[in-house]
Amino acid sequence: MTPKKPALGKGLGALIEDAHDLQRRSTAALSFEEVDISLIDTNPFQPRTVFEEDALQELSASIAAMGVIQPVTLRRTEAGRYQIIAGERRFRASKMAGLDKVPAYIRTVEDDAMLEMALVENIQREDLDAIEVALSYQKLMEDYSLTQDQLSEKVGKKRATVANYVRLLKLPSEIQLGIRDKKIQMGHAKALLGIADVSTQLMVYEQILEFDFSVRKVEEIVHEIADDNYTMMQPVAKEKRQSMEPEYKDLQKQLSAFFGSKIALKRNDNGEGKITIPFKSDEDFERLITLFDKLR
Repeated sequence: MTPKKPALGKGLGALIEDAHDLQRRSTAALSFEEVDISLIDTNPFQPRTVFEEDALQELSASIAAMGVIQPVTLRRTEAGRYQIIAGERRFRASKMAGLDKVPAYIRTVEDDAMLEMALVENIQREDLDAIEVALSYQKLMEDYSLTQDQLSEKVGKKRATVANYVRLLKLPSEIQLGIRDKKIQMGHAKALLGIADVSTQLMVYEQILEFDFSVRKVEEIVHEIADDNYTMMQPVAKEKRQSMEPEYKDLQKQLSAFFGSKIALKRNDNGEGKITIPFKSDEDFERLITLFDKLR
């Protein structure tokens, strides 16, 4: 059987002497000690910012019954305190379980390695959500003056993958929160990036939530919004088509986003015209009726 390839390849360890081997060697050579929980501070470089309450409760119950099986990893800081390098979930769950002390390995680590080690731990376990990964990638690039190409080599990901994550940070905060809360998939978010206007992005996002649009459906909507080939006006007295005025183009795009369909808007020089809203099935028609009911 082919051995499982590490998620990061050489990974972020290239920044800190191969973090995986270094941590294994260090912890293997160290014996753990019991550390007072009140002396432990969380890692300010921790890329994960959301800890699921239910999962913590389950881990806390396990720790209350059996203790902490795997020691956390700490470093000493000033004034006799400690800072978490790895194992923040275990630390939080231990506090919830009412423990006074936790078993811990004590490491000597500089500030510039803390983020990499925490990121390695979480990405290897695939515990981070897409926005947390994006923020971590962005911070690494800023802190170490890395290009996306350089970062992609260090984290063992394709450059396009790194770019797709970082681009998520350009989305409105409401949509970023939806990604973090798993209301939409990363595929939905990538499609929404194809819309330049923020208000239209948010409009399509609301439609995704309400009608449970698939990624493919959102891609179709975005394609239709971006496609200028159908945003053409046909004046009655002229043979050649003429481009719509910008305000009509914007209206057409807004309507397409709102209805989740390819809206056709036609208008002649006299101001006469029509708006056509297509539907592809009875289910799609019912969805449009629901939207009209809301408008009323």
